[in-house]
Amino acid sequence: MKNNREKLFILFIISLLILSCASRTTHVRPVEPVSQKKSLELMGYTIQAGAFAQVENAVRLTETLKARGLDSTYFKDADGLFKVRFGNYPTKEMARQKAQNLKEAGIIQEFYIVRPEDYAVAGQKRYGGNYLREALVKTAQDFIGVRYLWGGTSSETGFDCSGLTMTVYQLNGLNLPRKSTRQFEVGSPVVNIRQLQKGDLVFFASKGKNKVSHVGVYIGDGEFIHASSRGKKIRIDSLSAKSFSQRYMGARTYL
Repeated sequence: MKNNREKLFILFIISLLILSCASRTTHVRPVEPVSQKKSLELMGYTIQAGAFAQVENAVRLTETLKARGLDSTYFKDADGLFKVRFGNYPTKEMARQKAQNLKEAGIIQEFYIVRPEDYAVAGQKRYGGNYLREALVKTAQDFIGVRYLWGGTSSETGFDCSGLTMTVYQLNGLNLPRKSTRQFEVGSPVVNIRQLQKGDLVFFASKGKNKVSHVGVYIGDGEFIHASSRGKKIRIDSLSAKSFSQRYMGARTYL
């Protein structure tokens, strides 16, 4: 009887030790989920052509290329001339061959191949994230005062706000979607308006609606650059202005 009691006591002690060890080793504190920032696809090799004093000429070339199924956009370069970029190719040779075919067909004249390393996005590892943000702002500022004639060849044709933001990002090496609704979907939300940084995109709804219909590039100090409306030039406005604060839908970052 005594031996049985001793055996039971020993088994009881061993059980307590096992439970004690298990409680120390198996208890895991739950980990809070970490939100992942949604990155944009980087641009590959792009073709640049044209050098026009008048924006309408750049628009005509853009439309001609689009009619051939080529994703194209135009912009005002540092030299004050309007130029066109199109395509997004994985290799330099593919871009060069396409450009050469268009030149032989008389669609374009001289051309230049823009390499992935030529974009500002390639310099952010060397110069830091602010380098790219400043480049995005500088590109947007180059459009100020320009009649943005996306999809048309006269000053009577309406602006396209999302075409502007797409162009600003693509010129810096980031392949932003074409439509403002898609731009709103792929970005990571900026929860607090005070957390906005240069280069983020700010979104607005149409008056009386609750759906994204307008977008601009945030440039700091509560201001943004956008293609405002039909017949007006690209300009700077304030987020605190009543016409925008009442329609503000939120902001997105991609960097």
